[in-house]
Amino acid sequence: MKRRTKLVIYAAVALVFIGVLLAISSPRRPNLDGQSGASKRGAYKKSAVVVGMSGGYKPYTFLNEDGDLVGFEVDLWNKIGEKIEKPVEFQTAAFSGLFGMLDSGKIDTIANQITITPERLLKYQFSRPYVYYGAQLVVREADESITGLSDLVGKRVGVSLGSNYESMVREADPEGKIDVVTYEDYQGSLQDVALGRLDAVLNDRLAALTTISESGLALKFGGEPVQWLSNAYPFVEGNAELAVLVDEALEELEASGELEEISLQWFGADITSR
Repeated sequence: MKRRTKLVIYAAVALVFIGVLLAISSPRRPNLDGQSGASKRGAYKKSAVVVGMSGGYKPYTFLNEDGDLVGFEVDLWNKIGEKIEKPVEFQTAAFSGLFGMLDSGKIDTIANQITITPERLLKYQFSRPYVYYGAQLVVREADESITGLSDLVGKRVGVSLGSNYESMVREADPEGKIDVVTYEDYQGSLQDVALGRLDAVLNDRLAALTTISESGLALKFGGEPVQWLSNAYPFVEGNAELAVLVDEALEELEASGELEEISLQWFGADITSR
């Protein structure tokens, strides 16, 4: 009886996993009654697209020395705006507040490396993925004890508040044996690792690489990526027209090579393809 129950559970888990993979590989694209590309662009009536981002997630979105908002996401959205023939307005806020702004209609989408997760797929319509990356543990340079989530038991770990990284750590720790510390400031969490206030941080592999190389902090990657993930732009269900336009713009930018060019400019590598 126990064996049969286990088989049923395993089968159910497998079906859910397959469903998530299908949803990620084929994001929901509403039917706009067979309209052409030009008429679809006319279907979106707002005068501008309002894009939310933290402005503190280098090199994706951050303020440069002149106080200007720059980064991979800024450049990409300026290109998307050109493709869909709409001006783009950027609004910055703490990462933990961005989804609330999206839900309330204060912004049209979030450009802050939003990972596609099963929970988010239940609530939001996503564009096609445009970044593929790894969730990476960062530890002190001399620390050889942490190479995976299983090594975090009894340790103090930093994550961005409300991020999928926070969910990853908590899901891997149902008994609450990991001391999870949440941050609004990602770079501040890395500094706390270097100072010994944290044992590790879990976050984006490329963002960590950039911060480590530029800051000179005595940090390194703790093992291989915990998980490979894909990012896309989320939209509320009532914003279907814009979701379709953004999807088409990303396809055009990929086909023209412009998407790869932006990636090479900021990372020296193509993070936009698997």
